[in-house]
Amino acid sequence: MAILEVENLSVEFPTDDGIVKAVDDLSYEIGDNEVLGIVGESGSGKSVSAMAIMGLLPRSAKVRGSVLLRGEELVGANDHRMQTVRGNKIAMVFQDALAALNPVYKVGDQIAEAITCHQGDISRTELGKKVVGLLELVGIPQPKRRAEQYPHEYSGGMRQRAMIAMAISNDPDILIADEPTTALDVTIQAQVLDVLERIQERTSSAIIMITHDLGVVAGMADRVLVMYAGRMAEIGAVDDIFYNTGHPYTLSLLASLPRIDRESGHEHRLFRIEGNPPSLINVPRGCPFHPRCFRAELPAPCSTERPAPVVVQGVFGHRATCHFASEVPTIDPETLQSRMSR
Repeated sequence: MAILEVENLSVEFPTDDGIVKAVDDLSYEIGDNEVLGIVGESGSGKSVSAMAIMGLLPRSAKVRGSVLLRGEELVGANDHRMQTVRGNKIAMVFQDALAALNPVYKVGDQIAEAITCHQGDISRTELGKKVVGLLELVGIPQPKRRAEQYPHEYSGGMRQRAMIAMAISNDPDILIADEPTTALDVTIQAQVLDVLERIQERTSSAIIMITHDLGVVAGMADRVLVMYAGRMAEIGAVDDIFYNTGHPYTLSLLASLPRIDRESGHEHRLFRIEGNPPSLINVPRGCPFHPRCFRAELPAPCSTERPAPVVVQGVFGHRATCHFASEVPTIDPETLQSRMSR
């Protein structure tokens, strides 16, 4: 059974230039103890969709659709109700740990506050033990001493782990990790991902991993949601997404990855996706990816008809919003990668 069901979620922001359609008719679900990776370029709507689930968008945002948490509707819920959900049922690890932590409070006190907001009857002794235990769980050395330090005394990787400790302090059903490895070096990235895997084993929480790094998704996710221009491009099991790709955008992302088994030289330059992501105020008609797509047929149907999600090669749960989804799996990323940038 799904813990979280997102149905036809749309988020719009009014601006002086027009309406920004940050998220457009997005649907997916996530089950118990599952890791869902959400990938896409910057501006594709990954973080906005997560903020909509948490009810953290500004009042100017117009949110439509449905977000069901174990059958309970969250869209339109009042602030009092959402305060009991945030950090308790759904927790979030924000992208910038330094900005998310309060610089004038000790890290241990901030984690303690997250606990007492939802567990007001906990004793002071038990609270202190739990804070130290959480810091130890996420791999912070000398957790008792570190609990008495301020965020600026932590390294970038330690701050990110402290944020994870705060997020899991109330054993949430769902943990949303928004670019948890951004701005960290490769070694620290691996440590943070290892922490998330250990957390899932311990708590059985479902994890929504928002990232632009396909390597992170390949190593950790059970299913993958690919977003483009606020819409779902493709969704499916991680093996289906990587080896039976149903959308040209996903295939282009895979083809642009560097390969250590590929020879160097001009004749082996990386594939690049032509053009730029579209304006979310003036999203192209039809398929939003068609101006950059190597498979698009113009003028119809790609530039005139919005593609509906279709099942890719009969695989249940693997869907792509492409008019030619049945043909894309026959194109190997290696073949596409041979179409080098001129």
